[in-house]
Amino acid sequence: MKLQRKNGLRATALGALAVSGALVLTACGSDDNTGASNGGKKTGAASNIKCEGAKGQLLASGSSAQKNAMDLWVRNYMAACTGVEINYKSSSSGEGIVAFNQGTVGFAGSDSALKPDEVAESKKICKGGQGISLPMVGGPVAIGYNLPGVKDLVLDAPTLAKIFNDKIKKWDDPAIAKLNPDAKLPSTAIQAFHRSEDSGTTQNLGKYLGKAAKADWPYEAEKKWPAPGGQAASGSSGVAAQVKQAEGAIGYFELSYATSQNIPTVQINTGASAPVAATSENASKAIAAAKIKGTGKDLALELDYATKAEGAYPIVLVTYEVVCDTGNKAETLGTVKSFLSYAASDEGQKVLSDAGYAPIPAEINAKVRETVNGLS
Repeated sequence: MKLQRKNGLRATALGALAVSGALVLTACGSDDNTGASNGGKKTGAASNIKCEGAKGQLLASGSSAQKNAMDLWVRNYMAACTGVEINYKSSSSGEGIVAFNQGTVGFAGSDSALKPDEVAESKKICKGGQGISLPMVGGPVAIGYNLPGVKDLVLDAPTLAKIFNDKIKKWDDPAIAKLNPDAKLPSTAIQAFHRSEDSGTTQNLGKYLGKAAKADWPYEAEKKWPAPGGQAASGSSGVAAQVKQAEGAIGYFELSYATSQNIPTVQINTGASAPVAATSENASKAIAAAKIKGTGKDLALELDYATKAEGAYPIVLVTYEVVCDTGNKAETLGTVKSFLSYAASDEGQKVLSDAGYAPIPAEINAKVRETVNGLS
């Protein structure tokens, strides 16, 4: 199995360690020490991954937010299921949905659940069924910054909204200074970076700002960046790369990108007793309160972006895999079910936890597994 990496950065040393750790966990988690099953054949890689029905090549594309998660899943799955190739093209949620509804991929990754018009369009591809959104992994949308000499930067929703809305232009602005009384803030110009293409990560940031800073963020939460000013970059990897190299920069991307590139991240003042850092554990506290808003087999979630719960990081996203509930292509159905079953397994979710993502709550994940098992 190969991953296309044109739109994403390769995992750095930390990512590589996560992969190595994931493989160790895989080996330790099996009751079968002789190897995983691959259509009845042993591969020599001990694992609980079930390869029955998987064959050939499976194309998928979409969310760059889940690119690092896919790297781990795909590597582990490939080690267990020899002869099966998963090719996930990391681009954007918008591009993934377009590809899915054109029938060119077996599943799509998206940081937002399908909208009604997208579901309607999917019925042309999903013969006798429709596209559904299955939550596979969550995590914090980290706000990374590049400000030498300033550690533990704290921002709140109104200040963050004004920065991304081109209202606050200098790092020593009184609003930032008030939140960071002990910091020596420079007068450096703020360079705010956002996604250039339609992005579910953008939409989730917009949902947070729209809920927690309504007066300062008058935009609808859409995948397309709505505010004036700022600079655009392609993919989460592109935004992270710009923040990494440009002094005075600030941008948003999944925590794994910040971790792998040693980019400091903002702590959010939510109104709780202490500012909350962007960690998988803190994101899990927010995601744990999510409720299923989808109907039928669709498992789209509703998140509380305005939470003030202690230790709950509010800027979170849940990234979905979009598949047909019924009407999947016969030649890829077995591979889709096998691969997504692994992703939703305890083993697959544990791998992500080790890599800085937040696992889907157990109650919801149980429904994901049931739904994947019933795909046809």
